[in-house]
Amino acid sequence: MRTLNQLFVNNEAWARSRVAEDPDYFKRLVNQQQPDYFWIGCADSRVPANEILGLPPGEVFVHRNVANVVVHTDFNCLTVTQFAVEVLKVKHIMVVGHYGCSGVNKALRQERVGLSDNWLRHVRDVADRHAPRLYAIPDDKTQHDRLVELNVLHQALHIGQTTIVEAAWERGQTLSLHAWVYALEDGRLRDLGMTVNSRDELEPAHSAAVERILGGKR
Repeated sequence: MRTLNQLFVNNEAWARSRVAEDPDYFKRLVNQQQPDYFWIGCADSRVPANEILGLPPGEVFVHRNVANVVVHTDFNCLTVTQFAVEVLKVKHIMVVGHYGCSGVNKALRQERVGLSDNWLRHVRDVADRHAPRLYAIPDDKTQHDRLVELNVLHQALHIGQTTIVEAAWERGQTLSLHAWVYALEDGRLRDLGMTVNSRDELEPAHSAAVERILGGKR
């Protein structure tokens, strides 16, 4: 059985380099988890939240799954969200998709991959909801990019509809939702124009952002 020795070698080199740069790095990290940011993103290994944001460990609380889906019956996601909002008191929730997402592509093309098809059905639902305008887009890449964006917007809507976020707003807690997309091609984040600070803003902001995307007003 392989023991992945090289990864332990890499880890030792990394730990030494951190201490060489900052002798108190790990001592400080032990007591540091007061993040303002909660990132809900894709499990894709090319999308590391901390690095993309240029923030050190301890600054971003993270939940990841295939295609950055938020389902109201997913108690894993709900548990992480509840901890982020009620325990850590984060101030911002960012739902972040990425262009070139293979999960979104499988859902768009209706390609079977196995058990994951059941999970990706949620992305298919987004595609079906906007099918007339989405499938009218002639270019495959552009069509895929639009579904990536639409999926992010719908998942941001879903997180805003959870009892956790609704309760936070009701008690006056400072909490904003953001819908972003990351581009692997240049390493840049794109703001989809859906920033929400209260329950009343949620659906109007979502509808307006969807219309901008599908209406070509970018």
